[in-house]
Amino acid sequence: MQYEIEIGGKVRQVVVHRSDGTFLVAVDGTEQAVDAVRVDAHTWSLLLDGRSVEATIASSGPAGSFAVDVDATTVSASLNGRRRWGRREDGASRSGPQRVVAPMPGKVLRVLAKPGDRVTARQPLVVIEAMKMENELRAPADGRVVEVHAVEGQSVDAGALLVVLAGSD
Repeated sequence: MQYEIEIGGKVRQVVVHRSDGTFLVAVDGTEQAVDAVRVDAHTWSLLLDGRSVEATIASSGPAGSFAVDVDATTVSASLNGRRRWGRREDGASRSGPQRVVAPMPGKVLRVLAKPGDRVTARQPLVVIEAMKMENELRAPADGRVVEVHAVEGQSVDAGALLVVLAGSD
């Protein structure tokens, strides 16, 4: 999964992959193996280079905004799992269909788009509940909805395809 995470006003590019029971996490291109175990609904125990770290993540305001406490230091963070580097405003082209996927496991609460709908960039398409928080998944660009795979009440895994958009005609 690819994410853009804003921490303290700085946007970081984060890529997470599972490998042999651990996670490989690359932050701005620097990769590290992380062993992560959930302690409770908001707390994770992390093993980084043999050092144990506890991280607590709590929602703080609008969807995608969090207060993250790591070893008694709290920082504000915002997450957008649908963003990818190389966005249109960065000068990159958007050819081909745009896929909106679940950024984490959860339950589909609302489906706000149907095939044939015209949507604008950042328009909400699907709302999922994950870790007891509602997350609005938005259109990455202007376009037309061509497929909707999300079904209200359905449980989804991280990376599950929810909506496919075609570029604006």
